[in-house]
Amino acid sequence: MCKVMGIVNVTPDSFSDGGKFNTPEEAIRRARNLAEEGADIIDIGGESTRPGATPISWEEEWTRIEPVLAGLNSQLSTLNFQLSVDTYHPETAERAVRLGATIINCVYAEPIPEMLAILERNPDVELVVPSSVIDSRLSTLNSQLSTFHSRLYLDPMIGFGTTREEDLEILRTIPELAKKGRVLIGASRKRIVKRLTGEKVPGKDLAGNLTIAVWAALQGASVVRVHDVRETVQALKVLSALASARS
Repeated sequence: MCKVMGIVNVTPDSFSDGGKFNTPEEAIRRARNLAEEGADIIDIGGESTRPGATPISWEEEWTRIEPVLAGLNSQLSTLNFQLSVDTYHPETAERAVRLGATIINCVYAEPIPEMLAILERNPDVELVVPSSVIDSRLSTLNSQLSTFHSRLYLDPMIGFGTTREEDLEILRTIPELAKKGRVLIGASRKRIVKRLTGEKVPGKDLAGNLTIAVWAALQGASVVRVHDVRETVQALKVLSALASARS
């Protein structure tokens, strides 16, 4: 069954929920709620990657998320979820792993060699990489990625400078990408849903988001990264039951 990754943005400026969980207490409470709603993975991010966002240093990023990771670390065994850190800073990733993160969600290709070095030192850690890197012409990087193939997730990066047509093509070609490795789809509250539905009010595009999550699962995605965990978990449970009944 496709896993659900719940999003917790500890940022003042994320595109859909910036500032909502901007204190450690609010972020920890949000993560616990998502776990109780059925999230398999909780993804903690301290820097917005929305178009036009101002980059921050790893030190500032770590200041935002360290207390959240520390607060969740003691609860991992009882809440039964995997902890992920959404960062492209190797310094942040290294520290997050020490506080219990077992997935590094890296949205850019440049830090991948350093992230793979963290995997080499930590055999239980997995890495989300942009799917474009597996077609890289850099033979050294290809060799490194091959070594860690079973510990990688491939993210085709919907909404990162892509048009509506390009995003639709990405969604249509999930089965091909799934032949190359485990696929993670992060299309929750992205512009593609607004472009397809015309809905402009944040949080009012739930049906469109659920449709993408179900589509991704049907096409072979291993993980869907979402804001609306409870609803997505329900949809995927029904999908799984229908698939089992049919088989």
